[in-house]
Amino acid sequence: MELVQITPAGAPRGPRPEWLRVRVPGGENYHELKRLARGLELHTVCESARCPNIGECWNHRTATFMLLGNVCTRRCGFCAVPKGRPDPIDYDEPRRVAEAVAALGLQYAVVTSVNRDDDNLGGARVFAMTIEAIRERLPGCAVEVLIPDFKGSEEALRIVLAARPRILSHNTETVPSLYRFVRSGARFQRSLDLLASAKRIAPNVLTKTGLMLGLGEREDEVRATLEQLAATGCDILTLGQYLRPSRDHLPVKRFYAPEEFARLKQAGLALGFRHVEAGPLVRSSYHAHEQAELALV
Repeated sequence: MELVQITPAGAPRGPRPEWLRVRVPGGENYHELKRLARGLELHTVCESARCPNIGECWNHRTATFMLLGNVCTRRCGFCAVPKGRPDPIDYDEPRRVAEAVAALGLQYAVVTSVNRDDDNLGGARVFAMTIEAIRERLPGCAVEVLIPDFKGSEEALRIVLAARPRILSHNTETVPSLYRFVRSGARFQRSLDLLASAKRIAPNVLTKTGLMLGLGEREDEVRATLEQLAATGCDILTLGQYLRPSRDHLPVKRFYAPEEFARLKQAGLALGFRHVEAGPLVRSSYHAHEQAELALV
């Protein structure tokens, strides 16, 4: 199969790093999953966020389903998901996601969502309904949820945790000093509080967070951020390279080499994370099932 190289606009000058090569999406499983999502009127973050791993993951029949439509109420500078005024919440969506999970025969499902600041409690209920619908269709299937910050609503967080996901994930995305530019509408302390609250409310649920690197952060800022995240009791950490989805998004300030990710992985493990997944193409849900298993060892 042909290899193509990711070439984000505005990247540092010079040859593109060899380690940022991915396969062109294709293959029978890829097209089958695409037909399935279209037929059930579902969205995947793999497509909406233009994930570089879509070809690999879909050919292995794994996808991250995106709840609450395909329009986000926030305007984060790194994200390719469409922004604007969303449609009303679709409370039949959990049934359709469960149908897709059953059709794929998954033993591990990952679901995320856009931000729905217009109705955070409704969004939390859809997460809970999806977990329950998947469990009803496939009792042995574990569910990981990648949630927004719900504007700091503990009631919303409790609704999701009451449905007993295997992993509750919430990405902090970047270091505090860059939040103003990278995560419009978000607050670093709010994300820290969410992760800490999840451990306080449901100590047996694994928690997970992730950062993108290459947006202009300093290494000392990254390490300080990892310390703050570890202090919440977070179990799993993912570190990946930021790649610019289009010229309308924030530019890449620099590319991190694989050996730099390896050093940060060791730093994360030394801080007490049960598992750290770090590498140029790592994303929050990349090899999510393996991350969960390793964190439980």
